[in-house]
Amino acid sequence: QVQLVQSGGGLVQVGGSLRLSCAASGIAFSRYFMSWYRQAPGKERELVASITSDGSSTNYVDSVKGRFTISRDNAKNTVYLQMNSLKPDDTAVYYCYARFVSVKYWGQGTQVTVSS
Repeated sequence: QVQLVQSGGGLVQVGGSLRLSCAASGIAFSRYFMSWYRQAPGKERELVASITSDGSSTNYVDSVKGRFTISRDNAKNTVYLQMNSLKPDDTAVYYCYARFVSVKYWGQGTQVTVSS
């Protein structure tokens, strides 16, 4: 059974930090391209950050560059999203996403709320 279990969301003030985690089980994690998406109320789901299977390359949406860092620990089957200097516009439900060729899995989502 494949599971992507997310943790680490919550309520934080503007300028604060949070770290999201996504622990995978039931898949060969080190083969998977991993991403974080987010969806704010009334908006479409948006790709936030991605990391290659070996962690050698990352990509970010412009709005989070310099503030967010995606990383992974293949020994722990876990991908992380470190979020610093949070802004109200970062408020959303965040989802982790695993892809290997045409196989795709989503995490359950975790709420991040940035209060001003």
